[in-house]
Amino acid sequence: MTDTNQTSPQRPHFDAQRAIDFARSELFERTFKEGMGLVEETAAYLDGPGRAASKRLSRGAALAYAGESMRLTTRLMQVASWLLVQRAVRDGEIKLEEAASEKYRLISREQQPAATFAGSDELPEALKALIIRGAAIYERVRRLDETMYETGGETAANPVSEQLAKLTQAFGR
Repeated sequence: MTDTNQTSPQRPHFDAQRAIDFARSELFERTFKEGMGLVEETAAYLDGPGRAASKRLSRGAALAYAGESMRLTTRLMQVASWLLVQRAVRDGEIKLEEAASEKYRLISREQQPAATFAGSDELPEALKALIIRGAAIYERVRRLDETMYETGGETAANPVSEQLAKLTQAFGR
Protein backbone atom coordinates (compact mmCIF):
# COMPACT_ATOMS: atom_id res chain seq x y z
CA MET A 1 0.00 0.00 0.00
CA THR A 2 1.47 3.34 -0.97
CA ASP A 3 1.01 6.60 0.79
CA THR A 4 -0.54 9.01 -1.68
CA ASN A 5 0.43 11.95 0.51
CA GLN A 6 4.10 11.27 -0.19
CA THR A 7 3.75 11.27 -3.95
CA SER A 8 1.37 14.21 -4.28
CA PRO A 9 1.26 16.33 -1.16
CA GLN A 10 -1.69 18.65 -0.89
CA ARG A 11 -0.64 22.20 -0.26
CA PRO A 12 -3.01 24.18 1.90
CA HIS A 13 -4.38 27.39 0.48
CA PHE A 14 -3.73 30.36 2.71
CA ASP A 15 -3.22 34.08 2.60
CA ALA A 16 0.56 34.34 2.66
CA GLN A 17 0.54 38.08 3.31
CA ARG A 18 -1.69 37.64 6.37
CA ALA A 19 0.69 35.03 7.77
CA ILE A 20 3.74 37.22 7.14
CA ASP A 21 2.02 40.29 8.59
CA PHE A 22 1.13 38.37 11.72
CA ALA A 23 4.69 37.09 12.20
CA ARG A 24 5.87 40.72 12.07
CA SER A 25 3.15 42.08 14.35
CA GLU A 26 3.11 43.28 17.93
CA LEU A 27 0.46 40.61 18.62
CA PHE A 28 2.94 37.93 17.61
CA GLU A 29 5.65 39.46 19.81
CA ARG A 30 3.32 39.53 22.83
CA THR A 31 2.10 36.00 22.17
CA PHE A 32 5.67 34.77 21.70
CA LYS A 33 6.82 36.35 24.97
CA GLU A 34 3.79 35.05 26.86
CA GLY A 35 4.13 31.53 25.45
CA MET A 36 7.84 31.23 26.07
CA GLY A 37 7.48 32.82 29.49
CA LEU A 38 4.82 30.28 30.41
CA VAL A 39 7.09 27.45 29.25
CA GLU A 40 9.86 28.74 31.52
CA GLU A 41 7.51 29.36 34.44
CA THR A 42 6.02 25.89 34.14
CA ALA A 43 9.43 24.23 33.95
CA ALA A 44 10.61 26.14 37.03
CA TYR A 45 7.47 25.18 38.94
CA LEU A 46 7.58 21.50 37.97
CA ASP A 47 11.29 21.23 38.78
CA GLY A 48 11.02 23.10 42.07
CA PRO A 49 7.94 23.80 44.18
CA GLY A 50 5.79 21.42 42.12
CA ARG A 51 8.12 18.50 42.67
CA ALA A 52 8.06 19.10 46.43
CA ALA A 53 4.26 19.50 46.41
CA SER A 54 3.75 16.30 44.40
CA LYS A 55 5.56 14.27 47.07
CA ARG A 56 2.93 15.25 49.63
CA LEU A 57 -0.03 14.14 47.47
CA SER A 58 -2.10 10.99 47.88
CA ARG A 59 -1.40 8.19 45.41
CA GLY A 60 -4.39 9.12 43.22
CA ALA A 61 -3.51 12.79 43.26
CA ALA A 62 0.15 11.99 42.50
CA LEU A 63 -0.95 10.04 39.42
CA ALA A 64 -3.19 12.94 38.40
CA TYR A 65 -0.26 15.31 38.94
CA ALA A 66 1.93 13.21 36.66
CA GLY A 67 -0.72 13.00 33.96
CA GLU A 68 -1.73 16.65 34.09
CA SER A 69 1.85 17.90 34.17
CA MET A 70 2.69 15.72 31.15
CA ARG A 71 -0.36 17.01 29.28
CA LEU A 72 0.55 20.59 30.20
CA THR A 73 4.16 20.29 29.10
CA THR A 74 3.16 18.60 25.85
CA ARG A 75 0.69 21.36 25.07
CA LEU A 76 3.23 24.06 25.90
CA MET A 77 5.91 22.42 23.77
CA GLN A 78 3.49 22.41 20.84
CA VAL A 79 2.83 26.10 21.40
CA ALA A 80 6.55 26.88 21.70
CA SER A 81 7.31 24.91 18.55
CA TRP A 82 4.60 26.75 16.59
CA LEU A 83 5.81 30.12 17.83
CA LEU A 84 9.42 29.31 16.94
CA VAL A 85 8.35 28.24 13.45
CA GLN A 86 6.51 31.53 12.94
CA ARG A 87 9.57 33.45 14.12
CA ALA A 88 11.73 31.41 11.72
CA VAL A 89 9.36 32.38 8.88
CA ARG A 90 9.59 36.04 9.90
CA ASP A 91 13.37 35.85 9.99
CA GLY A 92 13.55 34.08 6.62
CA GLU A 93 14.96 30.86 8.08
CA ILE A 94 12.17 28.67 6.69
CA LYS A 95 9.67 29.12 3.90
CA LEU A 96 6.10 30.03 4.67
CA GLU A 97 4.87 27.01 2.73
CA GLU A 98 6.84 24.75 5.08
CA ALA A 99 5.33 26.46 8.12
CA ALA A 100 1.88 25.87 6.65
CA SER A 101 2.49 22.12 6.30
CA GLU A 102 0.55 19.74 8.51
CA LYS A 103 3.55 18.83 10.66
CA TYR A 104 3.71 22.37 12.07
CA ARG A 105 -0.02 22.89 12.53
CA LEU A 106 -1.96 22.76 15.80
CA ILE A 107 -5.31 22.09 14.20
CA SER A 108 -6.81 18.70 15.09
CA ARG A 109 -4.02 17.72 17.47
CA GLU A 110 -6.56 17.34 20.26
CA GLN A 111 -9.88 15.99 19.06
CA GLN A 112 -11.86 16.65 22.20
CA PRO A 113 -11.18 17.99 25.65
CA ALA A 114 -9.35 15.35 27.64
CA ALA A 115 -11.05 13.87 30.65
CA THR A 116 -9.64 14.89 34.00
CA PHE A 117 -7.64 12.38 35.96
CA ALA A 118 -9.02 10.87 39.16
CA GLY A 119 -7.53 12.90 41.98
CA SER A 120 -7.27 16.10 39.91
CA ASP A 121 -9.31 17.99 42.49
CA GLU A 122 -6.44 17.50 44.98
CA LEU A 123 -3.79 19.05 42.73
CA PRO A 124 -1.84 22.06 44.01
CA GLU A 125 -3.47 25.38 43.14
CA ALA A 126 -0.31 26.57 41.41
CA LEU A 127 -0.44 23.62 39.01
CA LYS A 128 -4.16 24.16 38.40
CA ALA A 129 -3.44 27.79 37.50
CA LEU A 130 -0.68 26.76 35.09
CA ILE A 131 -3.01 24.20 33.48
CA ILE A 132 -5.65 26.88 32.92
CA ARG A 133 -3.14 29.33 31.49
CA GLY A 134 -1.56 26.62 29.33
CA ALA A 135 -4.93 25.61 27.92
CA ALA A 136 -5.76 29.25 27.19
CA ILE A 137 -2.56 29.99 25.27
CA TYR A 138 -2.79 26.67 23.44
CA GLU A 139 -6.32 27.51 22.31
CA ARG A 140 -5.31 31.04 21.31
CA VAL A 141 -2.37 29.79 19.25
CA ARG A 142 -4.52 27.04 17.73
CA ARG A 143 -7.03 29.68 16.61
CA LEU A 144 -4.21 31.85 15.21
CA ASP A 145 -2.89 28.84 13.32
CA GLU A 146 -6.33 28.10 11.95
CA THR A 147 -6.90 31.73 10.97
CA MET A 148 -3.50 32.18 9.35
CA TYR A 149 -3.44 28.93 7.45
CA GLU A 150 -7.13 28.37 6.87
CA THR A 151 -7.94 26.14 3.94
CA GLY A 152 -11.17 27.76 2.86
CA GLY A 153 -13.12 26.35 5.79
CA GLU A 154 -12.05 22.82 5.05
CA THR A 155 -9.47 21.15 7.21
CA ALA A 156 -7.40 18.45 5.57
CA ALA A 157 -8.48 14.97 6.52
CA ASN A 158 -6.39 13.41 9.26
CA PRO A 159 -6.32 9.62 8.75
CA VAL A 160 -5.12 8.94 12.30
CA SER A 161 -7.95 10.99 13.80
CA GLU A 162 -10.43 9.24 11.53
CA GLN A 163 -9.19 5.82 12.65
CA LEU A 164 -9.27 6.82 16.33
CA ALA A 165 -12.84 8.05 15.90
CA LYS A 166 -13.82 4.73 14.31
CA LEU A 167 -12.18 2.78 17.17
CA THR A 168 -13.93 4.94 19.76
CA GLN A 169 -17.23 4.40 18.01
CA ALA A 170 -16.68 0.65 17.74
CA PHE A 171 -15.52 0.07 21.32
CA GLY A 172 -17.21 2.93 23.07
CA ARG A 173 -15.56 4.97 25.75
